[in-house]
Amino acid sequence: MAFDLPEDLLEETFLASTGPGGQNVNKVATACQLRVDVFALGLQPYAFRQLKIIAGSKMTMNGELIVTARSHRTREANRADARARVIELIDRAHIRQARRVATKPSKAAKARRVDAKKGRSTVKKNRGKVSFD
Repeated sequence: MAFDLPEDLLEETFLASTGPGGQNVNKVATACQLRVDVFALGLQPYAFRQLKIIAGSKMTMNGELIVTARSHRTREANRADARARVIELIDRAHIRQARRVATKPSKAAKARRVDAKKGRSTVKKNRGKVSFD
């Protein structure tokens, strides 16, 4: 289920990149910084909360998701990489976590635990100093 990213909410900036490209990286701005206004996406509340957790420092206090792609040599490849990463983050945020059902240990499990503790206690108690009286 790939999320459909509206073009009007994207803001692209191209920066001078590092990495592969030789002298070309000093002349051409190939790194792509993609900004997405998450509030305008209209995500479900659970997906928004999960996206904040997953994105971490990539999300600003104003609800902007900032992804910088600079691993490729061309603008087009970095642009596609940035968009794919944003879509992947949003898709991961839409996966609901299974609800945890709280359970209690059975009486038999509690008894086994207490017996094991008593056994360890007696082993440790018998480790005292030996007296030859």
